[in-house]
Amino acid sequence: MHAPLPEGKYAETVPGVAELFRVRWSPRSFSDRPVAPEILTAILDAGRWAASSYNEQPWRFIVATKDDPEAFHALLGVLLPFNQAWAKSAAVLILTAARSNFSHNETPNGYALHDAGAALAYMMLQATASGLQSHAMAGFDHEKAREVAGIPPEFQVGAVVAIGYPDSAEKLPNDQMKQQEVAPRKRKELSEVVFKGRWGQPIAK
Repeated sequence: MHAPLPEGKYAETVPGVAELFRVRWSPRSFSDRPVAPEILTAILDAGRWAASSYNEQPWRFIVATKDDPEAFHALLGVLLPFNQAWAKSAAVLILTAARSNFSHNETPNGYALHDAGAALAYMMLQATASGLQSHAMAGFDHEKAREVAGIPPEFQVGAVVAIGYPDSAEKLPNDQMKQQEVAPRKRKELSEVVFKGRWGQPIAK
């Protein structure tokens, strides 16, 4: 069961979209409540079942939890200061990576990060289904992350995601973050991003 959402955070979708998609969002305020190992394992296993080109499963995930302070603070330290300010409260940080070449013939895999992103999306939805939320970040030092996590050169660095139980916006360190936390969610209309048959011909109004 998902946690109650702040007003404006329920996605305004067309009829028929599953509730899980409507209630997943990306908060910055997290409580210090730990994530039970079995719940975290289920989140990670959900990602394992994402589709990938040639079933390559190019994704790798480096997981750091608060019960391993050294690993957690090392991964927290690769984030830009803005992200460190709020992500330090999350129970879990995960760094994603993807193998650049296919393992069966070592040719470039142009879909590696795409597929790793699909796996991450599965994990984020499983987190929501488990009563948590997650927030993926691009704001971090990729080379420092590679060094800190020991990622081999044949892997691309992807994103960092914070996972935890959501908390009050008032807990956030500045007004900008607080305002972002309570602002209504918005998305482009389907007519702007989905085309019928050819580019620029909207499939929906």
